[in-house]
Amino acid sequence: MLVSVFLALFLPCAGMSAVFLVYICLLWYAAGTNSEFRLPEKPTKDQGLSSSELEKLPKMTGKDLVMGTECAVCLDEIESDQAARLIPGCNHGYHLQCADTWLSKHPVCPVCRAKLDPHLFDPPEINPC
Repeated sequence: MLVSVFLALFLPCAGMSAVFLVYICLLWYAAGTNSEFRLPEKPTKDQGLSSSELEKLPKMTGKDLVMGTECAVCLDEIESDQAARLIPGCNHGYHLQCADTWLSKHPVCPVCRAKLDPHLFDPPEINPC
């Protein structure tokens, strides 16, 4: 009787421990090798704009903004005398420092996600007709 109680309690615990050890060994092996068990890496995103490209974007004051005076980066109002940066194409405006910080990391408008095309930074061609 005592042996059957011992086997009824010990065998399930021993079996689950063995399954757990095999699982841990498989995880350890998968983490140490270059196999299909690895999680996919996050794709690298586009780099932001350079400082020379940022200087080519239009600057103005808060009173000249047409599409609202709330900076979507810091969520603060752009005062009428503060320097602002305008994103060409979508005409969204931001504090100068907020826009430069954002655009140096992400080449898209923070509000509408419009990508800043490279042609915005090229000088316009002059036809000497």
